[in-house]
Amino acid sequence: MTATPKAAPRHMPAPAASSTAPWTDLLSTAADDCLTALLEGADRDWARPALGPDWTCRQTLDHLALGLTGYAGLLIARPQDRYITLFASLDPRAPVPACLEGLRIAASLLASTVRDTPADVRAWHPWGHSDAAGFAAMGVTELVVHTYDVTRALGLPWAPSEALGTAVLARLFPGAPSGHGPFDTLLWCTGRIPLPGMPRRTDWQWDGTVR
Repeated sequence: MTATPKAAPRHMPAPAASSTAPWTDLLSTAADDCLTALLEGADRDWARPALGPDWTCRQTLDHLALGLTGYAGLLIARPQDRYITLFASLDPRAPVPACLEGLRIAASLLASTVRDTPADVRAWHPWGHSDAAGFAAMGVTELVVHTYDVTRALGLPWAPSEALGTAVLARLFPGAPSGHGPFDTLLWCTGRIPLPGMPRRTDWQWDGTVR
C-alpha cells in the first residue's frame, strides 16, 4: 500500500534543526492540509477503527488534541524528567467539524509556542529531550500520520506534500532508508506500511534529540 498525493508536491528545503521559523510554517501547512482532508470525511462513520493504532477515527482526534497541546505544554513548562500534568481532550458530544476546530486551536497553540521559545530551550520527551523545532516536527508527524490513519479508514485518498515528509524525516528519523518517496518512508518509519524488501515495522520510535 502506497500513498498518492492529490496535488503536485510543494518543494521546500528541510529546515535546520536550530531554526524555528520554517517549522512554524510547516506546522501551519500541515494543520491546514490535514484538517481540510479530515473535514471532507466529517459525515462518514468515525466509530470505525482507524488504520495504525488501536483507536477509532474519533479517538484518534482525541490523541491528536492531547499530543499537540502536550508538546506546547512541554515547551512552556520545560520539565526534565516527566510529562506535564495538563491533559487536553475534545468534547465527546461535539460533532466532528467542531472537534477539528479544537485541533486547529491545539496546532495554533503549538505553533505560537514554538515561535516564542528560545532556540537553547530543551524539554523532556520519552523519545529524546528536544528543542522547539523538534517538538514542531513531532506535531507535524502526529498530524500527517494520524490523518493518513483516519482518511484511509474513511476511504479518502490523501497524502501530504513532499516537503512535510522530507522535513520530519531529516529531523526525527536520521536512520530512515533512502530511495523511496518521503511520505512512504515516513509511513514505514512509523509502522504503517512495508517498503520493497523491508517488512512493516512492529516497533518504532523517533529520535527527538537535538543534533
